[in-house]
Amino acid sequence: MKKDKAKMQDDLLPEYDLKKLRLRKVGPGRKSFGGKLVIQLEPDVAEVFPDAASVNEALRLLIRVTKENNAVLH
Repeated sequence: MKKDKAKMQDDLLPEYDLKKLRLRKVGPGRKSFGGKLVIQLEPDVAEVFPDAASVNEALRLLIRVTKENNAVLH
């Protein structure tokens, strides 16, 4: 049974103040939420890494190797 739109009541309680609600923008200009940075991988790279944890592990290894090589060279 469908409700008639004209007869629907607002069930939102008065203590919910949505005036300060911020909408998330779409696109490169949006603000970061939760301190996470979203990076889009190229398809060939994404095929190798099944999830964010594997990408982070590989990058940390690369950082460690780079630091160790720089220490040896200097």
